[in-house]
Amino acid sequence: MSAWVLPDHIADVLPSEARHIEELRRGLLDTARGYGYELVMPPLLEHLESLLTGSGEALDLQTFQLVDQLSGRTLGLRADTTQQVARIDAHLLNRQAVTRLCYCGPVLHTRPDRPYATREPLQFGAEIYGHSGMEADLEALRLALDCLRVAQLGAVSVDLADVRIVRSLLAGVMVDAQVLRAVHMALAAKDASELAQLTRNFPVHARTGLQALLSLYGDIQVLDEAEKALQGIAGVREVLSNLRIVAQRLEGVAVTFDLADLRGYAYYSGMRFGIYTSGASDALVRGGRYDEVGAVFGRNRPAAGFSLDIKQLVAVVPPRALRAAIRAPWSEAPDLTAAIAALRHQGETVVCVLPGHESGVDEFDCDRELVQLSGQWAVRAL
Repeated sequence: MSAWVLPDHIADVLPSEARHIEELRRGLLDTARGYGYELVMPPLLEHLESLLTGSGEALDLQTFQLVDQLSGRTLGLRADTTQQVARIDAHLLNRQAVTRLCYCGPVLHTRPDRPYATREPLQFGAEIYGHSGMEADLEALRLALDCLRVAQLGAVSVDLADVRIVRSLLAGVMVDAQVLRAVHMALAAKDASELAQLTRNFPVHARTGLQALLSLYGDIQVLDEAEKALQGIAGVREVLSNLRIVAQRLEGVAVTFDLADLRGYAYYSGMRFGIYTSGASDALVRGGRYDEVGAVFGRNRPAAGFSLDIKQLVAVVPPRALRAAIRAPWSEAPDLTAAIAALRHQGETVVCVLPGHESGVDEFDCDRELVQLSGQWAVRAL
């Protein structure tokens, strides 16, 4: 095997895509800043027990591990950044007021999390801590949608669910963790026969309610059907009401519901959402409420947010035009050097054509050139 062959699902990012990714990164961070989110930069690696505590346990099989040659302790290369941001909120900032944080950096996965995905996503995300009301959920969702608009993505749809519905149905049901995981998997796969087998000894209200969830997906009428099918289940009516309010406040966006969708059930504590678009095989954005994320760090306060992979996003948004540039001849003449420096100081891109490379192709649209006219250097349109 050639020494330069990269590992499976790892790839170099070449100039055109890299330029687009960087432009998206800047646009997303600027959008988050416009909402009042502060940028943090957690480290790429930490002690393994820090990365995998609490809700991070679900990332055990996705986390690369290595031994620190300085301490001898096991380190982990982060597979997700949310846990780290929760640690920053709990220990390093420790503010009493609402805290809004955003981040953007690489994460590493031992396996791709979907077909054809990279094992080195560039994860962007935003988290809001300290507010338990629906307003924080709605802000996170609106920010996510604005980020996709800044990325110049076309039509999108939002899919909503809430893990508290299933938790309410299972409240008081004595069942071991293995059966509970199997129930969640049957719900996600909408496997009625498997679910019936798993819940055969459950109380009637739990058994019938879980079976009803399998058909509760679609437009907003699903919420009316859910109220009838799940009436009498404590807490469900309020959850459905909140989902309805959120959907009504998302103007100009198609909204659907899948009340049996439990992806991330061990992580989320309330409403969760996914944002989809045509051309993408999976959700571009996933987020919701995860109030338990900071508990392991000794500060269990409300939290909501979302994350996305910019590398996945760049594959489905329209390509951007090349940056306009000025072509200039190569020379050490002081007057030309000064003219080029002045243009670059003004924010222009000036590409000097090296001798013998006048027909080179690059990642810039040289629509002007720097020429000498009447003894002065001036920019002329091509």
